[in-house]
Amino acid sequence: MNNRQKLEIIQKMLGVTQTKLAERFGVSFAAFNGWWNEKANPRPKMQASIDELFLAVTGQKTIPSDQLTAKKQALQQKSRGYKSVVREILDNPDIRDQFILKLTYHSNNIEGSTLTEPDTAAILFDNAALPNKSLTEQLEAKNHQTALNYLFDHIAKKEKIDEGLALKFHSMLMNGIRPDAGNYRNHAVRITGVNLPTANYLSVPKLIAEAIVPVSEKTRDIIACSADVHSKFEQIHPFSDGNGRVGRLLMNAMLLSANFAPAIIHQEQKQLYYTYLYKAQTKADASQLEDFICEAVMAGFKILDRTDAR
Repeated sequence: MNNRQKLEIIQKMLGVTQTKLAERFGVSFAAFNGWWNEKANPRPKMQASIDELFLAVTGQKTIPSDQLTAKKQALQQKSRGYKSVVREILDNPDIRDQFILKLTYHSNNIEGSTLTEPDTAAILFDNAALPNKSLTEQLEAKNHQTALNYLFDHIAKKEKIDEGLALKFHSMLMNGIRPDAGNYRNHAVRITGVNLPTANYLSVPKLIAEAIVPVSEKTRDIIACSADVHSKFEQIHPFSDGNGRVGRLLMNAMLLSANFAPAIIHQEQKQLYYTYLYKAQTKADASQLEDFICEAVMAGFKILDRTDAR
């Protein structure tokens, strides 16, 4: 595989422009364009950087344990700066609204919504009705807002994160959209784009109950626990629709209960997210998924610190 092919895959997986990719490598756009058009070859050190990033974005890299540990310790340090992350969110309307906007926009867009971030803001906070957008997409946004408000209150009251919460989230997300809102699927499903078997629908209640058990157990590594539960939940695929959104809400419930910020998984990172999730489900290696969640939680802390620029 030549450099042009590697760079194309890197760009697609990261969801960035060529200009942003050049900045990531620390070179001018002219230099990057030379690589892209195969008119120039990167120097050995830069070639190594391209090769390393290619392995990372395609799920072929194992994150060293010391690197993961350092990131988790940094998150713990951020967490200790807040007596209660969820109370900080609830007591500051600007922070709460920012989380609701970012989580709703990105989570729904990962699942195919065409609403822009300004569209989403208008629907959530101005109760606008957009004539050029589907009613379903607009209802999905309002439903996600309702589910997030419920999530924040649920964690603030220190209530359980269990199977019942997953069903509650689904009932809220699919309210007015699907007749089976709040119920497990009663038929077989396939996850589009991957060769990954999902659970027999008759086994879903038992498997979901088992998958969520670790949530009630005390752990010093909430990142590893949330990655494990999330990957298992998504493979079980318990609902006819809404599995990704419910799974991410459950993951954020786990993170908030550990006094971590919610994880902001940007829709531009969709392909990376899916690649690392699939690797955790099929290769018994969740290191890249855990690393990805660490970065997403740090993005959440930037909202709490009011330093978010995205």
